[in-house]
Amino acid sequence: QVQLVESGGGLVQPGGSLRLSCAASGGTFSGYVMGWFRQAPGKEREFVAAKPIIWSDPNTYYGDSVKGRFTFSRDNAKNTVYLQMNSLKPEDTAVYYCAADPIFKRWDRRWRYWGQGTQVTVSS
Repeated sequence: QVQLVESGGGLVQPGGSLRLSCAASGGTFSGYVMGWFRQAPGKEREFVAAKPIIWSDPNTYYGDSVKGRFTFSRDNAKNTVYLQMNSLKPEDTAVYYCAADPIFKRWDRRWRYWGQGTQVTVSS
């Protein structure tokens, strides 16, 4: 059983930056694909970023709405993934969730493990 705990959310002005962290425990961290999703009120959960762990796919995948502004990173030594969010917009306001799964799933939201989420609010 993998436990995921997100942190780093908060209130930020448009154009500002935040860095989210997700600490994992209870499993072999390096064996799981890690990803970020978000859900705004009244909307479906949306894919934000994730990176496969197979050597044949070195890409990091981003949702169209965050490409060029958000950066996914992973530190296996710390069992932690990060989401650096720059040039934030009001439409980025959402609860951000960390997720883990043995398999990379770009279009399937049914990842095995989920954190409790952290609120990000972008407002002046």
